[in-house]
Amino acid sequence: MTNPRLIEAAKDLLAECRVRGMMLATAESCTGGLIGAALTEVAGSSDVVDRGFITYSNDAKMDMLGVPRDMIEANGAVSGPVAAAMATGALQRSKAALTVAVTGVAGPGGGTEDKPVGTVWFGIAIRGGNTTTERQVFSGDRAFVRQATVEHALTMLSAAVRTQAG
Repeated sequence: MTNPRLIEAAKDLLAECRVRGMMLATAESCTGGLIGAALTEVAGSSDVVDRGFITYSNDAKMDMLGVPRDMIEANGAVSGPVAAAMATGALQRSKAALTVAVTGVAGPGGGTEDKPVGTVWFGIAIRGGNTTTERQVFSGDRAFVRQATVEHALTMLSAAVRTQAG
């Protein structure tokens, strides 16, 4: 993880969390741990980053995060309800005050008409607060989709931290 823009975004997010005494956790599917890697690339991040869940398979989403099988069957793994359940599951299974979850189609294959390659669902859960979701569709190859997902997740986390302060 050497993308300077992502490292700067991670540094800024970690600093915001430190000021507010907030810990983070991640629940990642399509990024395979890249959000956690960006955060932990920053020395001293262990005071903010509690843990990360890499839940690439549906079984991992169910076993590690408690995502209901019927939810995955009804909506697909790449969906708003699953992203929300992943974020909530990470919150329940960590000491974090704030979690981000990502599930998507990074490509090059696996896309459908409803969920083309580049489709990513994000979930943000705040302890004692709301869980929100957002859908993005990124254009580019697998590496670009994954990097764009990391960048967007860090942006969403920063916005959520700022919201908690205000």
